[in-house]
Amino acid sequence: MSDTTVPQLPTRGPLSADVVRATAEQHGVCVRPFTMEVTDSDTGAVKYIGVPCGSTVESVCLPCARKARALRMVQCREGWHLTEEPATATAAPTGDQRALVELRADLVAAYRDAVGADADDLREEIRSVDDELHQLGVRGRLPNPDGAAKRAPQRSTRRRQDTPNLPRRRVEKRTLGREFAGGYRPSMFITLTCDTYGPVRSDGSPVDPARYDYRRAARDAVHFASLVDRWWQNLRRVVGWDVQYFATVEPQRRAAPHLHTAIRGSVAHEVIRQVTAATYLQVWWPAHDELVYGAGRVPVWDGERFADPDTRQPLATWADALDQVDAPAHVATFGAQVHSKGILGGSEEAGRHIGYLTKYLTKSTGEVVSADTSTQRDHHDRLHAELAVTPCSPRCAVWLLYGIQPQGATSRTTPGHCKGRAHRRTTLGLPGRRVLVSRKWSGKTLAEHKADRAAFVTETLAAVGIVKPAPDTSALVWRKLAPGDRNAPPRDHLVMRAISERVTWRAEYERALLAAHGPPGGLDVSATQTIAA
Repeated sequence: MSDTTVPQLPTRGPLSADVVRATAEQHGVCVRPFTMEVTDSDTGAVKYIGVPCGSTVESVCLPCARKARALRMVQCREGWHLTEEPATATAAPTGDQRALVELRADLVAAYRDAVGADADDLREEIRSVDDELHQLGVRGRLPNPDGAAKRAPQRSTRRRQDTPNLPRRRVEKRTLGREFAGGYRPSMFITLTCDTYGPVRSDGSPVDPARYDYRRAARDAVHFASLVDRWWQNLRRVVGWDVQYFATVEPQRRAAPHLHTAIRGSVAHEVIRQVTAATYLQVWWPAHDELVYGAGRVPVWDGERFADPDTRQPLATWADALDQVDAPAHVATFGAQVHSKGILGGSEEAGRHIGYLTKYLTKSTGEVVSADTSTQRDHHDRLHAELAVTPCSPRCAVWLLYGIQPQGATSRTTPGHCKGRAHRRTTLGLPGRRVLVSRKWSGKTLAEHKADRAAFVTETLAAVGIVKPAPDTSALVWRKLAPGDRNAPPRDHLVMRAISERVTWRAEYERALLAAHGPPGGLDVSATQTIAA
């Protein structure tokens, strides 16, 4: 037999868009910026600027996701092992903030007297005012416009007899833990999990799906964030000081949420386990065990409220349904598996745990809980089916399937269809917030941490004579272009312009570092890469 040579097919070159994206990722430039039209009101000049998308998911935008993770790592590191109380000064309300609150008060007064479509329009206006207030720096939740009609159910305030009692101390106004001999202030890394719902295999799927408690798993996932809030409240009352935390919520293989948290200060491991065992959350909602509607038969809107499709009798309102509650609809608890560990500040172990805390922040929930086997897919499908009929809040449209009209229901509400994250197949009930940070963790907001990093770079450049004065933007008018706007330049043009600016900026910064640190042998390349990111 004679040897035959298989001809090699010519390799096709990459697409230009792929090359632009790879180059942008190499230089840390956003690969999918949105376009802003900037008009100079003095000269009339118009230009188009690409603004980073700010995505936190690598599969969407790798550079933006890595920057967001790096910022969270800085936030975690700066607050974990503080030796002095963080500054928490609060700015006084501005005139614009007070004017918006006055406008909101008028809108709420009109909303309570309005009905039908007028009420819907007023509710949207109230939400837009709330968004504007938050953009102006107002923190916290504003009063619910439906709050006047809200009535709490008759509930017992006594502790449940099936949980251990907890000692209670007055919480001191301090956030630092105990200082040990030698000036050490160790902190802690803690992991909390949900309770078990049945035996599972190594891939997280149930050994016996018929005996796996999907209902309790779905409800625990929906109320997990509130259960965690109760745990921190109990912990503070037991230790007697204002414990601060930086926590991330992740899904386990069985798709149940669990919490990794760094807390400032040290607490005895036995106390951590005692607080976990004694923490529970009673959900005082109307019973929602049996569906009243479904399979094509759903309540209908009669012009003012939802009613039964056959009898046309109005459904019970949320407030009236609460009046009938005499027992909690669900009780959420943590599982017996609790991990706690002491961590010293500045140690290699502290850096490793910061990386572990932020490990999955660049992945979407759907990517973390991906199903690779048929048993995993079946497990996720059954859990999602249960979450589809589990109400996630008093405003959830799923309540209509149980014969209860939720808060804020309008003619636009579709029975059984809620847009909340808890009902999505890609999230499987996980809370919307992946990162939970206490207000006194570092004494700074995330925006302030970002400003600190920018200020450090500006000062480094100024130290070697490269001054970057802040541009005057008072005469600029910014407008976000809608998708399909013909005036918008191609996205690749914006990305390539940003790459050029980044290359110039990087050269200036490295020149500044060389001037500050001497020849290349003394240059800390890792520090350069960290700051430049």
